[in-house]
Amino acid sequence: MKLRIKGNSIRLRLLRSEVDKFAEAGRISEEIGFGPSALKYSLSMSSDTDVVRAAFADDEIVVSVPERLARDWTTNENVGFEIEQQTGADRTLTIIVEKDFVCIDRPNDPDRDDAFPNPNVTC
Repeated sequence: MKLRIKGNSIRLRLLRSEVDKFAEAGRISEEIGFGPSALKYSLSMSSDTDVVRAAFADDEIVVSVPERLARDWTTNENVGFEIEQQTGADRTLTIIVEKDFVCIDRPNDPDRDDAFPNPNVTC
């Protein structure tokens, strides 16, 4: 699972095997080590919420997705979903979760075999 952070947005991109693991286990996690510390990030299915939400606690970013939305996304061709979460009076956090496509301009990408077919490639 790839994490991209830019300004007030986070994007999680999952390979095919990761989408399958998420569908089966209801959660997928990664971490980035910084010596003795680590930043964890997780995508979690939740039956306790009806909206996509992100939270940060104990050095972990957790994006929670309603179970119904997660089950639908893991079994269809939809690329992903994007929401805006209010984080303050005048602040929002953009949360994007999507399937990771084959990179068109990097044929040696090590994730190539596990990525989803890129719709921008025509044969």
